[in-house]
Amino acid sequence: MTASRTARERVRAELTREITDIARRQLATEGAGGLSLRAVAREMGMVSSAIYRYFPSRDDLLTRLIIDGYNALGEAVEQAEAPVPRGDHLGRWLAACHGLRDWAVAHPHEYALLYGSPVPGYQAPVETVAARARDVTVLGAIVSDAHAAAALRPAGDTPPPPAEAAADAGNLRGLMPGLPDELVWRAITAWATLYGWVNLEVFGQLNNTVEARQPVFEHAMRVAATTLGLVSTE
Repeated sequence: MTASRTARERVRAELTREITDIARRQLATEGAGGLSLRAVAREMGMVSSAIYRYFPSRDDLLTRLIIDGYNALGEAVEQAEAPVPRGDHLGRWLAACHGLRDWAVAHPHEYALLYGSPVPGYQAPVETVAARARDVTVLGAIVSDAHAAAALRPAGDTPPPPAEAAADAGNLRGLMPGLPDELVWRAITAWATLYGWVNLEVFGQLNNTVEARQPVFEHAMRVAATTLGLVSTE
C-alpha cells in the first residue's frame, strides 16, 4: 500500500514537472496571456480533462510557474552572494546584482512573467509572497549588515524623503531592520536601479544602443552602491 502510494506520488511529480516544463516553453512562444492548459495537454498527448487533475485552472498553473520562477531567481541571487565574505558589503551587493542579471538574461521569458506586464485577469495569491521575497531578502540583509557594521556611508547630499512616505518606509523596514527612513529610501532607489537596468536589457530596450552590457551594468551597480553608501570593510 505504501509502495503503491509512493509510486503514484512519483508519477504525479513527474507529470507535474512535464506540465510545467511545457508551460515554460509556451511562455517563450505565446507569452503568459497565451498560456493554455488545453495546448499543454495536446503536447503531452493527454485529454484536457486529465490535466485538470493536476492544475484545475490556467491561474493555478500560472501560480506554480510564478512560484518556481521566484524561487529559481532567489536561489541564483543567494548562491551568487553567499561565497563573498560577510564584511565585504560592496562585494556582496555586486555579486547579488550579477546573480540576478545573469539569471534574468538566461531565462528572459520566466523573468518577464515575474517582472513584465501583469497577466490580464490574473491576481497572484498570497502563496507567492514567500518565494517573491527571496531575492530582496538577500539585498536587504546586505544593507542591514552594512548599517550594523557602521559601513554604510552614503555619498553626497540628497533631499530628505517626504514625510508622507514614513508609513511606507515602515512597511519596507522589515526587509532592512534598524535602518532610518533616509537609508530605507536610498536602498529602494538602489534596488530600483538594479531592476530597472535588468528590465532594460531583458526587454530589449538596450538593443542597438548599449553593446557592452556586462561592464556597463557593473558600472551602474557601483554608482547605485555609492549613492547608497556600501563599502567594503575587508
